[in-house]
Amino acid sequence: MRLHLSLTPNTEPVPFSYQDYLIGVFHKWIGHNNIHDEISLYSLSWLSGGKAKKGMLDFPSGAGWFISFWDENLAKKMIDGAMKDPEICFGMALSEVTVQNTPEFSGKERFILASPVFIRRYDENKKAVHLTFKYEEADEYLTATLIKKLKTAGLSYDVRVRFDPHYRNAKTKLVKINNILNRASYCPVFVEGHPEAVKFAWNVGIGHSTGCGFGAVN
Repeated sequence: MRLHLSLTPNTEPVPFSYQDYLIGVFHKWIGHNNIHDEISLYSLSWLSGGKAKKGMLDFPSGAGWFISFWDENLAKKMIDGAMKDPEICFGMALSEVTVQNTPEFSGKERFILASPVFIRRYDENKKAVHLTFKYEEADEYLTATLIKKLKTAGLSYDVRVRFDPHYRNAKTKLVKINNILNRASYCPVFVEGHPEAVKFAWNVGIGHSTGCGFGAVN
């Protein structure tokens, strides 16, 4: 299930690194929970509709934001919380929620990104290495992460995830979350396998930290 949120225009300038605020609002709406400490079976997009203005962002016509859930009960809980407290950040507030049911997909889909994909591994010194689309092992980690999420949800489907190797405009972006810099990738992804696994990916996102605003797909 996907919730499309319409936000009112901002009354204060929005910094480019606004993702922490969205994460905070999401957990405010969900209420007391421990899902932030678990593997995320949901994904948060970034805001759409913004324009750069004097080193900040402006949303004169409001903003769009979507959040996708594998667990529909969690989605309903978030709606309840949002209706009780619609304030978001920088003067923006929730004005409308539209529910989109999970579409039917084939066994191979190409998804574009609504937020960059982040993946990491740890070296022998337990230091995090951020894997972008340029790394040969990146696809292996994308696949392994989705399989782990499927198992967490009690599902077992064959699936493979990979960056689109022919996309010419692939790039990386350094994103700060909780004062930690993360190198993430803007590059479409292919998800191949059982159609139910493709539907699952559309909801939970691709890669690591989808609950922190990475890897949401369209």
